[in-house]
Amino acid sequence: MALRKAMERLTKPIEELDREALEHYCDELGATPMSQISARTPIRVAGEIRAVTIVPRAGAPALEVSVADGRGSVTAVFLGRRKLAGMSPGRRVLLSGVAARDGNRFIVYNPEYTLLG
Repeated sequence: MALRKAMERLTKPIEELDREALEHYCDELGATPMSQISARTPIRVAGEIRAVTIVPRAGAPALEVSVADGRGSVTAVFLGRRKLAGMSPGRRVLLSGVAARDGNRFIVYNPEYTLLG
């Protein structure tokens, strides 16, 4: 059994190993997998920040933070913000809010967030 796991670590691509480790980390937090999100429902998801962008919405700035957990992704939109301390790519975060659908993606407006290690 240990030999098989060692062989998997040596033969699997690093991206796949990272994705599996992130999935396991999010499961330990008790977060909802992003692949199971549905629109207009309260969610509590965890993941790694992939991108942070400033997008103007109705003439006001909005900070969009893309978060992925290895199974899917969610975009957190902070209206009226240009930056949030600690929100940077590679950082892990826990988000709580109500999911909305925007085309093919899920968005959470002004979610509660906790920055993780």
